[in-house]
Amino acid sequence: MDAVADVVVQDGRIAAIGTGLGEAERVIDATGLVVAPGFIDLHAHGQSIPADRMQAFDGVTTTLDLEAGVMPVASWYRRQAEQGRVLNYGAAVNWAFARIGAMVGTNEESSLEAFGRAMRDRRWMDNIATDAEMDGILDRIALGLSEGGIGIGILNAYAPGAGVQELTAVCQLAAERKVPTFTHVAYMARIDPQSAAEAYIRLIGYAGATGAHMHICHFNSSSKTDIARCYELVRKAQSQGLPITVEAYPYGTGSTVLAAAFFSDPEFEARNGLGYDSVQRVTDGHRFRDRNELMAAQSDDPSQLVLWHVLDIEHNERHRELLDMAVLYPDGAIASDAMPWSMPDGSTYTGEAWPLPEDATSHPRSAGCFTRFIRHWVRERQAVSLLEGIRKCSLIPAQILESSTPAMLGKGRLSAGADADVVVFDLETLTDRAEFTAMNRAAEGVRHLLVSGEPVIADGVLDLAARSGKPVRRPSITR
Repeated sequence: MDAVADVVVQDGRIAAIGTGLGEAERVIDATGLVVAPGFIDLHAHGQSIPADRMQAFDGVTTTLDLEAGVMPVASWYRRQAEQGRVLNYGAAVNWAFARIGAMVGTNEESSLEAFGRAMRDRRWMDNIATDAEMDGILDRIALGLSEGGIGIGILNAYAPGAGVQELTAVCQLAAERKVPTFTHVAYMARIDPQSAAEAYIRLIGYAGATGAHMHICHFNSSSKTDIARCYELVRKAQSQGLPITVEAYPYGTGSTVLAAAFFSDPEFEARNGLGYDSVQRVTDGHRFRDRNELMAAQSDDPSQLVLWHVLDIEHNERHRELLDMAVLYPDGAIASDAMPWSMPDGSTYTGEAWPLPEDATSHPRSAGCFTRFIRHWVRERQAVSLLEGIRKCSLIPAQILESSTPAMLGKGRLSAGADADVVVFDLETLTDRAEFTAMNRAAEGVRHLLVSGEPVIADGVLDLAARSGKPVRRPSITR
């Protein structure tokens, strides 16, 4: 809908849209502003109050951790409800932690720190699962789905040793339960063997062989400099009716933990066309000099967050074209891959300070993904229309999930009966402000943000007491 109209919000839902709709207890004057469904982030690892607040200024009303997911699922949702969340929240079931539990015997609750600790024992990363271990993996995932997990998060790149038989079984489980998988593809190199192209061929094969909905996480950073080849592979598979969906974020720089398996590859430089100086520690900005230094840092603190500078979009025209292919992928969603906020000692910040502490770091996409997309691709370059830009940030993400998660049928839309998750922004001033030298600058231009009809941002000011986020969760099965 593209029109001048009034929007009536009542009891957490949109009651009507039109003109001459009568009086209201409270009126928000949105004259000259864009009123849109709140943005839905399918790929957000922050999942905390400070992360929510930063994403609120990015126009986000629903923030989901689907690529990694969580484990155990029920206790995670319970903790979020107990502490209260600013934005709507939800998560998939974490395949990597199912592997860790079944193959190493470590049953810590999923977290960035626990992930780093688990990487000290590489069996779950490198080994093919035995039949007994595979049963344990599938049982853990099935339990998480029964507890309401939104599909299965498959961090395949962090456990590249996992076999095709195991991944096929995981996808068969997803197809049986009618839930999507959210996959960080196994390989990302530009050359064979174990190239990004090989990884996408596998993912396409899983979709065709099992019927599972395969969602590709961060298509840009998974494809590295081979985006054009991977684009053609995925488009052809989709044209043949395979259930594959795509997301991307508008940056040429990725972020991950230092202990990621792909950094340990002895042929890292040749296979990626990048030196070790492309890897930069988040907390102090240090770029690694060589493999020995990176390996030593991995051993010392495997859970440290790092940036990986892959596409030089500032100076390389071809790299800008490649990022365009990912970000503007037809019917692809925008998703941030927002990282947790870290302190100088490497700990995750979950405190109440606002603005965030000056020394809190993450990745600029954790503060300005959606606003960056709309500013650069919609307003400045007019590469897509405003309506299409909003669709990529709201309706498309909702549609990716709505067949498996009924709660999403009420999101991503401004229509009578939909959830009152609404962003009101000034298109002329909307902009991201976070940079790699100043990551925790909140975006500007969001004037109002409603979550379930409750104001989180009003006249550009954050309500520090706002805790109106609700769980997005599949119906649980009583066991």
